[in-house]
Amino acid sequence: MLRKKSCWLLVAACWLLLLACDSSKEEKRQVFTENDVAIEVGREVEILYSDSAIVRVRVTGAVLHNFTGRDNPRQEFPAGVRIDFLEPNLSIKSTLTAKTAVRYQEKSRIIARDSVVLVTVKQEKLETEELIWDEKTAKVYTEKFVKVTKPGEIIYGYGLEAEQDFSYWKITVPKGRIKVEQLDEVLK
Repeated sequence: MLRKKSCWLLVAACWLLLLACDSSKEEKRQVFTENDVAIEVGREVEILYSDSAIVRVRVTGAVLHNFTGRDNPRQEFPAGVRIDFLEPNLSIKSTLTAKTAVRYQEKSRIIARDSVVLVTVKQEKLETEELIWDEKTAKVYTEKFVKVTKPGEIIYGYGLEAEQDFSYWKITVPKGRIKVEQLDEVLK
């Protein structure tokens, strides 16, 4: 009799253990979310990009969040970013600033957002709400509204493609004013 009770207790305990285990894939997915992945935090960071051992770009930010997850590795600059495009002698050709930016490592792309301003040594100034810098092609572009200010003129429009140092640029759908003297030179 005692042996029979022990056997039933053992069966009941095994049954409870089996019921306690749940192999629901949905629950397993919820155990680890993107917010749980490792995040490295840096303060007052500086990242240098070089080509043929010559520094071409300097990226600085007050705070850097480096997300090291496999699915979407990225670096976020939540407190602003400054990107200096440099001459071989390390003098600045142009500077890009924004309130936030995200660098997607696999795509080699930085997306700058919120009060994006690019200023050149030729006193040209680009203002927009979003600008994408493609590290591989050394180009910047946007589909958003842009304002380009040059000495004596302001050009507005939607969409822009440019060299990263702003040495060449074009607005996809331009609007604005241009000096008549310059228009004559352009038409020749």
